[in-house]
Amino acid sequence: MVYAFPMNSPVAAFKSLPVSERIQLVEDIWDSIAEETPGGTLHLTTSEQAELNTRYAAHLADPVTSVPWSEVRATLFKGQH
Repeated sequence: MVYAFPMNSPVAAFKSLPVSERIQLVEDIWDSIAEETPGGTLHLTTSEQAELNTRYAAHLADPVTSVPWSEVRATLFKGQH
């Protein structure tokens, strides 16, 4: 997807998008960062890694509380084309 924002106000421009389009924009930005990262590896800070470990441990302790990304995304984009 191509986004055309006036350079004088990109924040106002993206805030005017529907939530589903802003989520798609974030995904597109993330993908572009990953593509430009040597080896495709992004390095986490110590606190980011600790947070991921905490969340993963919580998931392992009670996996039924998790919702697959495909379901979350389908709900967010329901009715969108």
